[in-house]
Amino acid sequence: LAVAGIFMAATSSVDFGLKVGDKAPSFKLKNIDGKYYSLEDVKDANGEKPKGYILTFTCNTCPYAVMYEDRLVELHNAMAPKGYPVVAIMPNDTDIKPGDSLEAMGKRAEDTGFEFLYLIDEKQEVFPAYGASRTPEIYLLDSDMVVRYTGAIDDNAQDASAVKTNYVMDAVASLEAGKSPDPAKT
Repeated sequence: LAVAGIFMAATSSVDFGLKVGDKAPSFKLKNIDGKYYSLEDVKDANGEKPKGYILTFTCNTCPYAVMYEDRLVELHNAMAPKGYPVVAIMPNDTDIKPGDSLEAMGKRAEDTGFEFLYLIDEKQEVFPAYGASRTPEIYLLDSDMVVRYTGAIDDNAQDASAVKTNYVMDAVASLEAGKSPDPAKT
């Protein structure tokens, strides 16, 4: 599996990585501010441990990821106050895609108004542990780091105004209501 030939999961099977119900592995990655962060370092809008995390694998150079940048900002702005901040991870090999360098990530974050962590998976170890195979790809984790939803942000990558179903917002609403997201995978 590949994203425009940039990063590939080291498997020929499509059934790899984390599934709904799995506990997500921890990591410590460099942010665009030069500091290292893990999910345990992330706080909600009140400085408390979040109810969950909207972990997204994204980048600067994938056309689909670029189409979703404004929606990621909106998702963070809507969900972080509810206790579900966005945390973005850039998985690409920057030797192949210099447009995804840490410097370029910082510029993109500034230009697009990212108010969330934008981390780089420099050793390309985190994305295969999660099973991410495209950008953007979401892993909604609860406060215990259990995957509750995985897949797309919404049902229309090419036209934000034509979105009928916002999978991530619906999944968070389900968790808030004490229910399991349905669908839990897209």
